[in-house]
Amino acid sequence: MKLFLREHIGIVILYILNFVLLFTIYAVFDGFSNLSNVMYFIFLSTFLLFCYLTIRYLNNKKIYKTLNKKPKNFDEVLKSFGTSSFGRDLNSFVNDLYSLYQYKIHLYIKKQNEHINFINQWVHQMKTPLSVIKLILQDNEDEPYVDDIKEETDKLERGLNMVLYNARLDTFEHDFNVVDFNLRTAASEVINQQKRYFIKNKIFPKLNIEESISIKSDKKWIKFILDQLLVNAVKYSINKGKFVEVNAYKSDSKVVLEVKDEGIGIPKKDIKRVIEPFYTGEHGRNYGESTGMGLYLVNEVCKKLNHKLDIESQEGIGTRIRIIIS
Repeated sequence: MKLFLREHIGIVILYILNFVLLFTIYAVFDGFSNLSNVMYFIFLSTFLLFCYLTIRYLNNKKIYKTLNKKPKNFDEVLKSFGTSSFGRDLNSFVNDLYSLYQYKIHLYIKKQNEHINFINQWVHQMKTPLSVIKLILQDNEDEPYVDDIKEETDKLERGLNMVLYNARLDTFEHDFNVVDFNLRTAASEVINQQKRYFIKNKIFPKLNIEESISIKSDKKWIKFILDQLLVNAVKYSINKGKFVEVNAYKSDSKVVLEVKDEGIGIPKKDIKRVIEPFYTGEHGRNYGESTGMGLYLVNEVCKKLNHKLDIESQEGIGTRIRIIIS
């Protein structure tokens, strides 16, 4: 009703002005010589306005109701403006808009898929020369520059893996396989993969996971999560001789996988924002290698696996990150 009144407020004002003008003219020329003429004039004018507004409202009632209601999906809007002439025109217009929207969305999805395919192919292509470089380095272990090159190739490999896993998030449902696996074995494999990084930074890993603990999840993605957490833990453990602990324990019917470091910690104001994409935080800006994507990817993978991410940290003491696997 509000929309209807707002749409016809101009007609009502015009009617009032017209009424006043005609009333004045009739009065000047003695058109209202008796009360019955006055009442007849008022009644007829008001009745005609009332009939016009009533017919307009009844014809377009469905339009006003639709415009007053917030739609939940496109199907509610399509052909929802009634069968009046104006309603049919609106239905046709909305259908044309929806077709245009679908066409644009299809183009964007196509471009996004092409971009993801390109990224995946590019990463795989880059991994081939990286593997060749590693083989060459194995044949030149005694050269003084080899350790520096190995360190840089490790950085390249971590970066390529991050890009690849980020691209795979959009097609996650096609790229995961839930199985039962031993958590200690998976954690040991990740620590061994990063042993050169631990040695280079003089940080010592501690693995505290019982052999009996198994979980049901995607092993590849769990290893990716653990890899990101270990890299962050080592990166921000700036003092040599520190420890990074990988713990796991059962809590009720859940298994908690925990990575604990003795690093610089996360400022309290950054705790809730470290899972945002590209957010590096106060400490991240002081480290050139920080991309702000590690914890974001960890959080996104946890959500897709239906696991919970919990972060605790104190500046100058360290950070404790838990993955709660139900």
